[in-house]
Amino acid sequence: MLYYKQIIEYSMNEIEINTSQNVNIKFKTASIGERILAFIIDILIKGLYATVFFYFFGEMMYEFSRIVEEWVYITVILLLFSPIWFYSLICEMMFEGRTFGKMLLGLKVVKIDGYQASFGDYLTRWIFCIIDIYTNGGIVGVLSIIISKNNQRLGGMISGTAVISTKNTINISHTIFQNISTDYTPAFPQVIALSDNDIRIIKENFQKAIKVYDPAVIRKLSEKIESVTSIKRNTQEYTEQQFIRKVLQDYNNYQDRKSVV
Repeated sequence: MLYYKQIIEYSMNEIEINTSQNVNIKFKTASIGERILAFIIDILIKGLYATVFFYFFGEMMYEFSRIVEEWVYITVILLLFSPIWFYSLICEMMFEGRTFGKMLLGLKVVKIDGYQASFGDYLTRWIFCIIDIYTNGGIVGVLSIIISKNNQRLGGMISGTAVISTKNTINISHTIFQNISTDYTPAFPQVIALSDNDIRIIKENFQKAIKVYDPAVIRKLSEKIESVTSIKRNTQEYTEQQFIRKVLQDYNNYQDRKSVV
């Protein structure tokens, strides 16, 4: 069990991806052990497909081979088994970088530049499987994963993709963004003077101060916001906590409007 855990954790690195909202998110790249296990699961699924096919249609295909020319029979066989040949390509296209093996282990193929992987990226990965895995028992793929910075096999390097673990995917509370209703009414248009980085710092420090209940930090944050934005907080309408929350919500509201425009 300990040996298996060491294999799973071996060569796990962090990769930082910049999202379209200009937010940097860190993920752990999938380890060699996780990727091998996902590959084995996918092999078993393809094997199950072949077994079921021959069980139900083996005899029929044998009779079919006796009445048609050889090239016709081979063509039909290739078509019927195309889900096996193109399994990873089809799955990664349909499930946004996941095969069933990757799904079960919480893995996903992503572009390291933050953009959505395209058909060309998945196709490149699929083609390079021949070099990385099938012609050498996976030795090239394993070595390239060990050597490369982002645990990429050759197909990943060429396509600019990496396999990450989604188990540590952050949620919205870890970013500068918040869920707000569509009928939300902002109170402080001056928040546009703040930057994404300002909001990130405010939110991180505010959440920490709330967690340990540090009124001094909350007060300083409130005063700093007022100083930078020239907002005059109505002490009767907003406590310091309410004021900071309102500023964060207003900023999100204005950013949403910008994205729509």
